[in-house]
Amino acid sequence: MIRIRPSTDQDIPEITAIYVHFVLHSTATFETEAPSVEEMAKRRQEVLTKGLPYLVVTVDDQVMGFAYANWFKPRAAYRFSAENSIYLRIDAAGKGFGKLLLSELLMQLERRGVRKVMAVIGGSENFASIGLHKALGFTPAGLIESAGWKQDRWLDLVLMQRTLGVGSSLPPAV
Repeated sequence: MIRIRPSTDQDIPEITAIYVHFVLHSTATFETEAPSVEEMAKRRQEVLTKGLPYLVVTVDDQVMGFAYANWFKPRAAYRFSAENSIYLRIDAAGKGFGKLLLSELLMQLERRGVRKVMAVIGGSENFASIGLHKALGFTPAGLIESAGWKQDRWLDLVLMQRTLGVGSSLPPAV
């Protein structure tokens, strides 16, 4: 059974294993050294402390992927803008888990008053992530060429954005 739920402390080893694969074998993240389970637990706690969601998608209680959001920038003016991150196990790709997981993340962000979500996608050849975000209504916001060096080559950053709720059509409630 497929389930999307808030992550727990017990999910951290599986979350770490998923992420470490991307650190070591892909350009989806520009991180180059694999973080420890303890580091990933700390990062998750920082997200939760900010009142933001950190979700997992499971099949029969096995974590197939995770997604979370963080504030886009730390300054107060950005308090309605978030950046999303999503990673799936390699054997979970192409099965619809990403769409389910990111859709739920976006709904939770909108309920928290977020009006703009940014995707900062590692590598302009990361067609899976670009396609996922496009399928969920993200539009291109820019390209930063040669922003990172990993796997002996320069990598671009693809920027995408999606408006949530009323977006900028109304001022925020004070």
